[in-house]
Amino acid sequence: MLGARQLCRGDSFAPTTAEASIVIFRPLEDERRVEISAGIQASLAGRYASALFDLASEHGSVTAVESDLDKLHAALAESGELRAATTNPQLSRTAQGAAVAAVAKVLGLSDLTTRFLGVLAQNRRLADLPGMIRAFRAIAAAQRGEVTAEVTSARALTDAQLEQLKHKLTAREGRTVKIQTSVDPDLLGGLVVTIGSKRIDGSIRTRLNSLAQAMKG
Repeated sequence: MLGARQLCRGDSFAPTTAEASIVIFRPLEDERRVEISAGIQASLAGRYASALFDLASEHGSVTAVESDLDKLHAALAESGELRAATTNPQLSRTAQGAAVAAVAKVLGLSDLTTRFLGVLAQNRRLADLPGMIRAFRAIAAAQRGEVTAEVTSARALTDAQLEQLKHKLTAREGRTVKIQTSVDPDLLGGLVVTIGSKRIDGSIRTRLNSLAQAMKG
């Protein structure tokens, strides 16, 4: 199994199984180890995210890696070519690795995040990157005593709207809420808010679908 220090030093990578090279479980004596929910740990994306978080914590770069992942999330949302490069099973490991290395350079990602992407390419796990980003955000937020709310709207929200929403969600949750936004014009209007396993769907699309179902009855 490839250890944390090996990954950071850039030692040669020769996995014996698809997951062995990155799934790393730290000893309990590490005081910075954040308590991770069973749900996150149970998923493949959660285990990769947990391993990356451990490495980032060890090197004091959690904030930098979180910023890197925010950039990647935005790039995946904006670029169809990047999404295709990370999900196309016909691309070789070498081709995918070269693609994400180029993206990392353009985005100015840290060395740790760049190496992590390289491992994902070698393990054919780049398609799971969105889930890993969500899991890493949840882990980092838990360490800070925060909760992350994924907010999808039909149009980009203004700063005033975001601040008002953050205030309401913080009051509802009883702890600081960090908002991650995305835009989906198909919602027509309203919001869809996801916090962990909870989902609040106030979109016009859902209301219209509910009305249509009611009219059928």
